[in-house]
Amino acid sequence: MKLAILGTGGGARAQTAKLAELGHDVIVGTRDPEATLARAEPDIMGNPPYGQWLADYPGITLLSFADAAAAADDLVINGIDGHNAVAALTAVADQLAGKTLIDYAVPYVYQHETDHPWPTPWGVMPKLDPCDTDSLAEQIQRALPDTKVVKSFVTQEQTTVVSPRAIGDGDHTMFVAGDHADAKQQAIDLLTSYGWSDILDLGPLVCARGMEMYAHMHSAIGFGLGQPFGGHFGIKVVR
Repeated sequence: MKLAILGTGGGARAQTAKLAELGHDVIVGTRDPEATLARAEPDIMGNPPYGQWLADYPGITLLSFADAAAAADDLVINGIDGHNAVAALTAVADQLAGKTLIDYAVPYVYQHETDHPWPTPWGVMPKLDPCDTDSLAEQIQRALPDTKVVKSFVTQEQTTVVSPRAIGDGDHTMFVAGDHADAKQQAIDLLTSYGWSDILDLGPLVCARGMEMYAHMHSAIGFGLGQPFGGHFGIKVVR
């Protein structure tokens, strides 16, 4: 299958590497391919320059967001940071029309001012916007009415999403939500190929609100486990 990953951060790299390992034809989208390849310093999360990383994956194609989305058969994964996702995806709405978009972005706002900050080992915890009465996934769906948006992957680090058996031999739960049954099935099929055996369909896309708000709990658990820079653990729904 020819799939597109939009984004070049650590999570997108984990998705890209796994999909290539599984034999998919992977196209990566970035805002400016030349600028992305020209960067010589690690990104803000400490990931090595993308060109350096890409050298180990000669079969991966790097294109603009629009060209990558257009090249995908029918499945695209959104790894664009939450603050910029709606604008970036709206700009390529035509290329995404008729396709499934799996969104794992968290709508974080960094460096915000608050009377009651949550200090963390890496600075003040970002706030979620939107929250409670809307979600990033719903905003994306409204901006892209001809695209089938599925929220998933967002309750784990992407390194865990693509390798669930690294935690508890895979005995933990992944979630999906969306308004299109066929699109959710595509996400479920992909997760199954990653090794997930416990996948819980939460229902319509409005349930993305719960998944996105879980990001703070994910961080809190990581702090409790002494894993402040990306918690590698699983959560299990026992029923």
